[in-house]
Amino acid sequence: MTDELREAAQRQGSFAQTLKAVAWSFFGVRKSKDYAQDVAKINPVHVIVAGVLAAVIFVVGLVVLVRFIVASGVAQ
Repeated sequence: MTDELREAAQRQGSFAQTLKAVAWSFFGVRKSKDYAQDVAKINPVHVIVAGVLAAVIFVVGLVVLVRFIVASGVAQ
């Protein structure tokens, strides 16, 4: 099992490609052909970093949106 993990960590997929795959996963839609390409090319370390980064951006965006709505007086 550790040989498979080492092999997966050596994949040369770009971080931009990983960000694209993570963005599609947030929407929950992905073609099976594209998913198979992602599994074959993307570095799993990049997926973890991109996933955490996207989650943080998502949460911060929600907090900013809620603060904006509350400050505008619409949500009284």
